[in-house]
Amino acid sequence: MEQHIGIIGGGILGIAIARAITLQTGYRVTVLEKESNLASHQTGRNSGVVHAGLYYQPGSLKAELCAKGRALTREYCQEHQLPYQELGKVVVALDESQLGRLNAMEERARINQVPGLSRLNREELLSIEPHVNGIAALHSPRTASVDYRAITKKMAEEVTDAGGKILLNSEVSAIKINTDTCQVNTSQGTHTFSEMIVCAGLQSDVIAQMVGADPSPKILPFRGEYWVMSQDSAAMVKGMIYPVPDPNFPFLGVHFTRGVDGDVHVGPNAVPALAREGYDWKTISAKDTFDSLRWPGATSLLIKYWKMGLTEIAASLFKPLYLKQAQGYLPQLRSSDLAAKGRAGVRAQAWSKDGSLLDDFAIDQVGPVTLLRNAPSPAATSAMAIAEYVLKNYPLKRHS
Repeated sequence: MEQHIGIIGGGILGIAIARAITLQTGYRVTVLEKESNLASHQTGRNSGVVHAGLYYQPGSLKAELCAKGRALTREYCQEHQLPYQELGKVVVALDESQLGRLNAMEERARINQVPGLSRLNREELLSIEPHVNGIAALHSPRTASVDYRAITKKMAEEVTDAGGKILLNSEVSAIKINTDTCQVNTSQGTHTFSEMIVCAGLQSDVIAQMVGADPSPKILPFRGEYWVMSQDSAAMVKGMIYPVPDPNFPFLGVHFTRGVDGDVHVGPNAVPALAREGYDWKTISAKDTFDSLRWPGATSLLIKYWKMGLTEIAASLFKPLYLKQAQGYLPQLRSSDLAAKGRAGVRAQAWSKDGSLLDDFAIDQVGPVTLLRNAPSPAATSAMAIAEYVLKNYPLKRHS
């Protein structure tokens, strides 16, 4: 049978993998995307940051593929005249209690060979971000901002120009794995592939169950909400201002990010989404919520993080509380400076049965089906490197 590779998911990962297969192997590729547009979910609803690799455990897939992905993304944007702005990032310690974590982060970042990394004292920090509060910081000058939707669109053009197909409005409803084929039922018809790669993001565990994979890890959706600063107040932020990560909490916390369009976003927070694609409090799915609550790890997750959860929910519902979090880093910030709600995103975070967060990228395989089970940040940064990794290590290696 002629090699015909099916890709489920039209975000940046699915399209990057489709591009790599199409350009490097000559195999037929068909991408199935359930929405009417590509990059409709995590790819098109993030802060647009190209990460330099400060946070990730040395030796992890995240650390390896983030470094490679940053270079590939920069090269791709330059080649195709897409916006790529190295605005730089400062990771700020607000007081002495955070210096130990900042030191550990610096050591990890140096092992990861983050380009241009430097340690800043108070005066050096103010020379880069004059309005920020803090006593010390790490400066990553090569952290950049891009438009991931534009990158996805350009890669999709390469796929179709090379003969690949991208089918929109094609939601997968069932998958049957035969001896040497995969039969996929969608809302637009049935397709037969020799192999498949699943990059389904928020639906990745749903698709995994269709092919008989382990139900763990489970995707528990968390919404990240942003505020957009007014044009006048946006001048207070030159690049990106981030907190020092707290290892006791699974999410980073509110930060400030200037985009390629000049807008400065404040956020995201992290609140439980009441639907897998619940981008506001009004979007509720009883099925999705029940599925999350009955997951074996949900109870331990609630016990461990209930205080943080209540704080995040309160800040979501009451602007003054959100403002107070942001003022920890920009004391001059006023309520009117948070001019409008930005486009919220939902993070497809994978959790194990014991309630622990799955931190690294995770890839599974069931027969001829390769599944990306966990691809949180920096997945967009790493997309082209992930594509190379999958091509080298997973379904196509037997045909090389």
